[in-house]
Amino acid sequence: MHRVELNINGRVLSLETGLVARQASGGVMVRYGDTVVLSSAVCRKEAGDWQDFFPLIVDYRELAYAAGKIPGGFFKREGRPRDKEILTSRLIDRPIRPFFPKNFRNDTQITSFLLSADLENESDVLGIIGASAALTISAIPFLGPIGAVRIGKIDGAFVVNPLLTDLERADLNLVICGTKDLIVMLEGTAKESSVEEIIHALKTAQPEIIRIIEMQEELQKFVNKPKMLVPEEMVPKELTAAVREKTTAAIISANNITDKEERNDTIMDIAEKIITELAEKYPDSRGPILEVIDSIAQEDTRRRIIEEKKRLDGRAIDEIRPISCAIGVLPRTHGSALFTRGQTQCLAVTTLGTKSDEQIIDDVEMERSKSFMLHYNFPPFATGEVKPLRGPSRRDIGHGALAERSLEPLLPKEESFPYTIRVVSDILESNGSSSMATVCGSSLSLMDAGVPIKAPVAGIAMGLVKENENYIILTDILGAEDHYGDMDFKVAGTKQGITGIQLDLKITGIPLAILVEALNRGFKDYHRILDIMAKTIDQPRQSLSQYAPRIVVFKVPVDKIGEVIGPGGKMIRKIIEETKVEIDIEDDGSVTISAPSTEALEAGKARVLSIIQEVEAGKTYLGKVKRITKFGAFVEVLPGKEGLVHISRLAPYRVKRVEDVVKLGDKIEVKCIGIDDLGRVDLARIVPDVEKPKDSE
Repeated sequence: MHRVELNINGRVLSLETGLVARQASGGVMVRYGDTVVLSSAVCRKEAGDWQDFFPLIVDYRELAYAAGKIPGGFFKREGRPRDKEILTSRLIDRPIRPFFPKNFRNDTQITSFLLSADLENESDVLGIIGASAALTISAIPFLGPIGAVRIGKIDGAFVVNPLLTDLERADLNLVICGTKDLIVMLEGTAKESSVEEIIHALKTAQPEIIRIIEMQEELQKFVNKPKMLVPEEMVPKELTAAVREKTTAAIISANNITDKEERNDTIMDIAEKIITELAEKYPDSRGPILEVIDSIAQEDTRRRIIEEKKRLDGRAIDEIRPISCAIGVLPRTHGSALFTRGQTQCLAVTTLGTKSDEQIIDDVEMERSKSFMLHYNFPPFATGEVKPLRGPSRRDIGHGALAERSLEPLLPKEESFPYTIRVVSDILESNGSSSMATVCGSSLSLMDAGVPIKAPVAGIAMGLVKENENYIILTDILGAEDHYGDMDFKVAGTKQGITGIQLDLKITGIPLAILVEALNRGFKDYHRILDIMAKTIDQPRQSLSQYAPRIVVFKVPVDKIGEVIGPGGKMIRKIIEETKVEIDIEDDGSVTISAPSTEALEAGKARVLSIIQEVEAGKTYLGKVKRITKFGAFVEVLPGKEGLVHISRLAPYRVKRVEDVVKLGDKIEVKCIGIDDLGRVDLARIVPDVEKPKDSE
């Protein structure tokens, strides 16, 4: 067993190997505070059948025992991964994927388990470090290591790996991965941060990333395991030469076609023709031939951009595709928008619900409720494909989370807008950056629904093509530019500042200077999209949809909660039944009433308020006679609150029998003339002067 450690922000980060997971290619226990993550890396010794991609699987799981909990529900064991586990799996996957050699195609799996959670130190960054360390000490041909930290801006200060409790008030929450001199991956959210603040966070992270990498290198020296050999070529040189000779000119010509579908169909026709032509000499070579053709298309696409500054659809490098916006496109939804940018189209729909619609999230750290949800769906027809519809993919969950993070800082506080908000983004057509189309469409949809967001939000995806020292940054990338390029850099925010950011690379890092240039360009470019969106709607509607529920929130004294609920819930059930509202009462006295109409809402609220009202001396009431005795009548002046009108105060003359002037159920006007120390209410009837009856003599 060997252990290395260093101190980061007053807490010890340690890496340990040799004690557990010893049959894995590499196994590392990562500890920070009392949060512990076990990361392992395993790969097959030989590559399988032909694959044109690197078969990497990354799984992160949070075990309930890590926080001393037993899983809830009927089944008392961990089930399918929760959204947080899927998002953390993606967070680990994205920075390490570029660090494998191009021709390495062996099945590889990274598994990370959260074994201990101290509820102070987040485990996702530990998962990234653990995966890098496990790969670094293994025989797997990993080109790392990489380091990762979280930077938070809290109370004006930039903090490395802030505590979970401190992150709740952070203005910036950014995960940064890198090598000793390059940035590899970013992901985070901000409360309208400036470009300068993002840059400052990057510079704050770099020294710590270097220290974390050096710690892994020390561990690697101890293990000293030689790396596997990687084949120099996946496709035989003779086959590559034959395909290139016969197809290069045709593919370059096909790349002149600006329409995505027509271009792809043309290249596929070229591929099918050469596969048939070479079938006798090179049987069973469909996969290798397609890979060579794809590499020719990639080389030509990149050459056009670098040398000619020419893109596949004919745009300038800083040009945004044509954008159209429409709102209120669906008649019965609470808010809807259709956002189209080139061949990418998003239908975003907002639904407003009550507190009972909140999502309950049972994380390892804690159980919490969530009142804003953004769900992203990518049906196969969006790209003209045929696939069975299943549950949301990892990509769907990741894109939805990015858009949700970008919009959440602009939502109103629950106290002023007590609704549960769900936005659904259905991608109806896709040719690049549907997640940023989701940000734009969702912002429009929220404003159409009348949700008082602080400001409109837009997003854009920036690309990069880098050849040695030459590079071109692309605005609003196509799907092909994402596939053939080196970077997918998403920036979202308002006119005031950035709210969401995500950087993914296909190369092993970019210099800070290039990233800063892309960040500044992205910031300016999404402002241009905001200007276009403002022509359709520039602020939330003043009123909610007629189909949205009406909600009001107010407080009652804690000692009055029992009166509102009534014995066995009798009173609150009666109000709900008679006024057709929904009522939710919290332990602190917060009352939430929701109703299908404003009239029903006001009626329900009035009923609750009448229960908590106290009878006041000197005030008059229209009461109802509830009981009659020989000495007077008991009159209900407020719900559940009665007072006595003595027989001597029922009329301005002498009354022999109470029944002579009032009967059960009569409504009479009374005045409170006093309340004794025991809370008993003394009433007097208010009647006009009348001639007293003859039998009263």
